[in-house]
Amino acid sequence: MKILVIEDEPGIANFVKQGLEEESYSVDIAYDGTKGLDFALSGEYDILLLDWMLPGISGIEVCRQFRKEFKDTPIIFLTAKDTVQDTIFGLQAGANDYIKKPFSFDELLERIRVQLRPKSGEHDKFIFGDISLDLKTHQVLKKGEEIFLTQKEFALLEFLLRNKGKVCRRTQIIESVWDIHFEYNTGVIDVYINALRNKLGLQDSGAHIKTIRGVGYIAKEN
Repeated sequence: MKILVIEDEPGIANFVKQGLEEESYSVDIAYDGTKGLDFALSGEYDILLLDWMLPGISGIEVCRQFRKEFKDTPIIFLTAKDTVQDTIFGLQAGANDYIKKPFSFDELLERIRVQLRPKSGEHDKFIFGDISLDLKTHQVLKKGEEIFLTQKEFALLEFLLRNKGKVCRRTQIIESVWDIHFEYNTGVIDVYINALRNKLGLQDSGAHIKTIRGVGYIAKEN
């Protein structure tokens, strides 16, 4: 899952980024409204965390313009404005939720989880041969036995299963799982893919993570 934080106070922005990355989210930061709107309109993000008072374009205007293009992406305002009228104004501009500064990180994390909770018709569990990945419990099971993965291994497997049957390019994987947006030695992906194959015991699972030489990987079932 990829989150955009639009916040002009570096201390708050970096605190939120660090905490979310420890929870396996991929996080970008924009420190003003103009750059934040440019980032947001790329369509790469699953949720926006948006300050109200920003240099350049205000958070309210970012919210309004973003909503013209993206109707369903959740937006949570992070703001010191705390009157009922402010809350209503923010929600009317298109926000899904509103959290007042100072806030507890645990509360913010739970509000994010609520907004990212699978909607009707979506899945919070993925089946891959005899393996299951559960987003709610953050568990991977094989024939009922838990397989312990690192945070990056779990995030990589989730990305592959969200795109099951599709070729995942190496650049897509490194950007989505490692949050790296420049030329980078993607050999680290090979290390993690091999670790996943070994831990999951894919040779007898009825499923495969197949290498597409020169391109990337695809998760396929027999």
